[in-house]
Amino acid sequence: MRELVAILLVALALSAQGFEIIIDRGTDNPTVIAVVPFGGLPEGREIAAIVSADLLRSGLFTPIEPRNMLNQPTAPREVFFRDWQIIRAEYLVVGTVDRSDTGSLVLEYHLMDVGSERTIASKRVDSGIEWTRDLAHFVADEIFLEITGVRGAFSTKLVYVLAQGVGTADARYRLQRADFDGERAVTLLESPEPILSPAWDARGERVAYVSFESGRSAVYVHTIGTGQRTLVAQHKGTNSAPAFSPDGQFLAVTLSRDENPEIYTIELETGVLRRITQNDVIDTEPVWMANGRTLVYTSDRGGAPQIYSISLDTLAPRRMTHQGNYNARPRLLPNGEHMVYVHRSSDGRYRIAWQQLTGRRELRLLSETRLDESPSVAPNGSMVAYATKRASKSILMVVSIDGQMTFRLPSSEGEVLEPAWSPYLTSSIESQDL
Repeated sequence: MRELVAILLVALALSAQGFEIIIDRGTDNPTVIAVVPFGGLPEGREIAAIVSADLLRSGLFTPIEPRNMLNQPTAPREVFFRDWQIIRAEYLVVGTVDRSDTGSLVLEYHLMDVGSERTIASKRVDSGIEWTRDLAHFVADEIFLEITGVRGAFSTKLVYVLAQGVGTADARYRLQRADFDGERAVTLLESPEPILSPAWDARGERVAYVSFESGRSAVYVHTIGTGQRTLVAQHKGTNSAPAFSPDGQFLAVTLSRDENPEIYTIELETGVLRRITQNDVIDTEPVWMANGRTLVYTSDRGGAPQIYSISLDTLAPRRMTHQGNYNARPRLLPNGEHMVYVHRSSDGRYRIAWQQLTGRRELRLLSETRLDESPSVAPNGSMVAYATKRASKSILMVVSIDGQMTFRLPSSEGEVLEPAWSPYLTSSIESQDL
């Protein structure tokens, strides 16, 4: 079985808009699941394929390919559990796709435990729209939750920078937003000058980023729904590394308006600045803890980049990393107990590391590449997206939080940089038990 899983993982290459998704490494004991092509409308086969692909990318599941299924039932009454036990399926999903009176796609599906030969969930899902991918991602989220007890993140989005012709007179930079798997990419901003450090707000309605379109760095806030852009910071010197506060009322940024890079907060409604750090070293890359009263950031106050926290009440810094002489770009997990960051290992490689925030503060390396940067965590804390180099080209990678599963998203359109994973987003899709 382990050899079969490895073959399936290596063989899978799914095309996406501007991306090729390649599974590099999988877990040793993933749960085997069969998502049978859904009956009814022709869209059923496509929806089932997307659900299978989502579950595979989580690192926790190995879907059975339709050609290896002994039969393809679409309702529980058509299921003979022995057929699925023979091919070692642990879970089975069957269903049908139809159209509602309003024209939206409706999926009725049943999730079954093959070992106990019982149905554990039966639901009717109304997309409210005709987009098959939204419906498929939603169903994958529900199946993931039902089996693992953890909310799925397949309906979330990524923003990233797509760079073309870097180093030439024709260089172009695009801020893109896409499904978590790279599909349905849309351009939020295009510029001949670099775009850096995109960051979502907690509601998934706005993105902050750094643009050099005026010839020097400036921080903007971009409202996704309307396309409205607001200039937030364009002070003398560096304006960089924006991060929204949990309540969306402030940005933490790095400014060198007083010659030295320091951490500031900006109240978005009034534009009022507050200086948080004050010294003669570099303080940068702030992120907020969930309490909204503490920042975690990178500083070289100890002679090399390390990660610190600072209370907005006391302004007293506290060092958080102690292993190695380079730790930077912190990102916090939703559980508030762990973080990931860029760590330079003893062999000189820059890799993505995971660490506890308290207690023993154990460090674990997640990535196996050598020039990794810009980690961003999925809202359920299960996966980390980051940028790296492959054959001198910048691509995106995604690794599971245990380091056991990776897939890469190289773009055929250019180099991919600076990924930022969205929070959970509001959906018009509804489900109800059958």
